Amino acid sequence: MIKETLTLNNKTGLHARPASAIAKIVGKCQSKVEFISRDKVIKGKSVIGLMTAGITGGAKVEVICEGTDEEAVFLEIKALFNAGFGEE
Repeated sequence: MIKETLTLNNKTGLHARPASAIAKIVGKCQSKVEFISRDKVIKGKSVIGLMTAGITGGAKVEVICEGTDEEAVFLEIKALFNAGFGEE
């Protein structure tokens, strides 16, 4: 299991496009992926759950990946967070 806290490095927060990007990555993996923000547990495959969690730019989000491809999926998600989801 990989469990690490990441910072959402974009100004607009976790809206439709970033949530869809996360769900796309998680949807193709075998591992269970969850995000924890403000004591809410959000399933990584749920675009609606990610969007409605109210995760704003600069927020700290705990990412938990567990399964056969946990390292690969975690690294993809971490790269998205670090790149600010391609936003300024």
